[in-house]
Amino acid sequence: MLFYADENFPLDVVAELRNRGHDCLTALEDERANQKIPDEKVLERASQLGRAVLTINRIDFKRLHNANSEHAGIVICTFDADFVGQANRIDVACKEVEEIKGRLVRVYRP
Repeated sequence: MLFYADENFPLDVVAELRNRGHDCLTALEDERANQKIPDEKVLERASQLGRAVLTINRIDFKRLHNANSEHAGIVICTFDADFVGQANRIDVACKEVEEIKGRLVRVYRP
């Protein structure tokens, strides 16, 4: 799956997702970190790239999804210090979705 990790998403989870074969681009790698880019623009950028956003900013991205489901997908997560476990839950949740485009996927820690 193609993911776009916003600047607050844990890099250790990104590394674990990559280990599982996912293509993850971070906002830092996209040279869009530490610029106070609004969430709307983050979602827009990810969609332009055909990537689902990975975020722990659940409230704002849930609001964005409810306002407009024309995006490449959003995966909202609770923060979990068990990075391996979190990556596994994201992997499983996304494999259960046939098409992530326009969908909001929720991944919570146990």
